[in-house]
Amino acid sequence: MELNIFNTEDGILTALADYFVKVANESIAAKGKFTVALSGGNSPRKLYELLASTSYAGQVDWEKAYFFFGDERNVPQTDKDSNFLMAKNALFSPLEINPLNIFPVDTSLPPKEAAAKYADEIEQFFDEDELSFDLVLLGLGDNSHTASLFPHTPVLHDRTPSVSEVWLEDQQVFRITMNAPMINEAKHIAFLVYGEGKAIAVHHVLEDDEDIEEYPAQLIDSIVGEVQWFLDEAAAENLEDK
Repeated sequence: MELNIFNTEDGILTALADYFVKVANESIAAKGKFTVALSGGNSPRKLYELLASTSYAGQVDWEKAYFFFGDERNVPQTDKDSNFLMAKNALFSPLEINPLNIFPVDTSLPPKEAAAKYADEIEQFFDEDELSFDLVLLGLGDNSHTASLFPHTPVLHDRTPSVSEVWLEDQQVFRITMNAPMINEAKHIAFLVYGEGKAIAVHHVLEDDEDIEEYPAQLIDSIVGEVQWFLDEAAAENLEDK
């Protein structure tokens, strides 16, 4: 694990965009393609907009990039809360990404079926190759969840890589998520976390004793690669070891 702490939001986003480009280009050079699992929410939207800007758009051979989603809300792909729609508006459309390179969750299906279908699609994509994303992007909720690995949900105890539906009792909604074993197979994992509202969660995940029921993001630890945390000083404020 490596901490990357910056003074400003722009500093974090630029550093993570540079890291994204580096991993993408190394992957394409090594095997002719780059696979990435995207995260949703407001923080990554700004990253995607930066990657699609004139400063970065020409730095990656996007025809060789393949996009998946670490998790998705159980809403239509046209819904304002859809992670796919956010990524489409911020990244895919501006870069004119080939739709065949984009693998959204089929939220027209019931959640359990959508999860099973997505797991199958991922396995078919990798086929005989090792099921290992080149990069998984993650955020962190103020309750220490990441992707849709929420506190006190059964998915936290999965032992084999897959995709699961997750029922959130307090919100009365389903989500679909890659489980921790699948995420941990990735060669590179990057957390993007900023703002003082995340400082307590960052401390819990990185420095408290292990308690995955309370702090699910503690489950994330790449088996074959590295985990990078991109933080601003506000999010890192409660860390004792920086």
